[in-house]
Amino acid sequence: MIRISNDRKHMEDFCSKPIEIGESADTRRTYAQNNLVSKCMIPGLDHVIFVRGSGPHAIDYGLSGGKSPKEVIVSRKCAEAVLRGAQVYVPGVLACSAHVEKGDVVAVSVAVEQPGADGGWGANITRGTILQGSPADPYYFERNGLYIGQGITMLSRAGMFRVPVGVAVDMNCRVFDLPSFHDLLEGEIFLQNLPSIIAARALDPQRGERILDMCAAPGGKTTAIAILMQDEGEVIAVDRSHNKVLDIKKLAAEMGLTCITPYKLDALKAVCRSESDDLAASHFPQDVVGIEERIEKTSMAASDDLDAELVPQSCDVNSKNGTYSSKAVERKIMRKMRNGPGRNHCSGGRVEKSKGFLPNSFDRVLLDAPCSALGLRPRLFAGEETVESLRNHAKYQKRMFDQAVQLVRPGGVIVYSTCTINPGENEGLVRYALDTYKFLSLASQHPRVGGPGLVGGCQLSDGYTEEWLRPGEEDLVQRFDPSSPLDTIGFFIAKFNVSSKDA
Repeated sequence: MIRISNDRKHMEDFCSKPIEIGESADTRRTYAQNNLVSKCMIPGLDHVIFVRGSGPHAIDYGLSGGKSPKEVIVSRKCAEAVLRGAQVYVPGVLACSAHVEKGDVVAVSVAVEQPGADGGWGANITRGTILQGSPADPYYFERNGLYIGQGITMLSRAGMFRVPVGVAVDMNCRVFDLPSFHDLLEGEIFLQNLPSIIAARALDPQRGERILDMCAAPGGKTTAIAILMQDEGEVIAVDRSHNKVLDIKKLAAEMGLTCITPYKLDALKAVCRSESDDLAASHFPQDVVGIEERIEKTSMAASDDLDAELVPQSCDVNSKNGTYSSKAVERKIMRKMRNGPGRNHCSGGRVEKSKGFLPNSFDRVLLDAPCSALGLRPRLFAGEETVESLRNHAKYQKRMFDQAVQLVRPGGVIVYSTCTINPGENEGLVRYALDTYKFLSLASQHPRVGGPGLVGGCQLSDGYTEEWLRPGEEDLVQRFDPSSPLDTIGFFIAKFNVSSKDA
């Protein structure tokens, strides 16, 4: 199985035979001659290849001459995926010109969020809006200058808003040109960021082990783990989204992997306790026990973009009952009422639900935690994040980590990773883990590609002091900086060894 990296200069994947790019020998020869395809030279990543993109390119959208082109407006997350080489999928389409038929040439633009009356941010476009194509159009200025490419419609305008899935626009002219792997060697190739592949390798799964992937969607790391185990053992993959669990099932089936069992489960409720199971409170901080009762379950709907990963929204503390509510969730509910049910209620298929797992029941746990996603590239907008929301992300991750610590057996391994550059969610979590659980220790990682972590700490505007790593710990984690010569997304990986919990 090959993996291909979709970082800015290179794309990566994980397959069992050489990747075949394009539909002809001439196409593959062109890629090779232009050095767009190269083998990964990092030791331990023998089945990874890099595919390079190009851009930005100038595109003639037909805006001159007083005639407006037919257009499609997509969501920000969809646009970010398109800039990484994806097609425009149906759930990402927000608005479209009238009288668009299958096969039409359309200009594709992105709706960037604007501040809303409720204090949040949104695209302010109702899904299904008809674009007028002139400066008189109320959405003209929202898309003017924000075109990301040109393509051929695969569906009529009516079809784009009637079906739940599928390709809406085949992007044949892109601002940034990256090879598309849509429908290419299905089951043999998987597009993934380089640090994500390294995170699965750092876990070092062994044949016959029982492994938990706590936030598994869309399934890239899950399938990588199963392949490294040679499909022998048990990989439990959980996610709180029904449709994302379906996506994991589909991906595992495409790759012919039988050791993966996906469940719908909130990672904050991953620990299931029987009446006879009384874990000593001294082993865990007081606020871990009974966390299921104190964290209010808020519904995080699947993203409108098939290519986007789930990103948690910031939460506010309700001081009266100690639960957490989210303004972002409230806005999502309001959008659902305005725009209709959406993908969660349109996809078919059954998924197994889990009530959680017993403590000490896994050999290794991967927690690729929902985060602020400040390391993702390209990132067209990040206006919702504030110092307060970043701190709330860190609180959310600590509660997930508390669950992971209880689920892994003594002698096991935890790998924690994020796709953010925020130290509070990275080095701050490591400091919390080592100070709270004395039986945890940082472990060396292989392969080691990223840079060292951040030592020290900082004082925030409200007087809170955020502590990071201590001298000697920085080389035991991997921090991927987008500005480094490696040129990846922003990412962070920490690996912990678990000794006796009775110590």
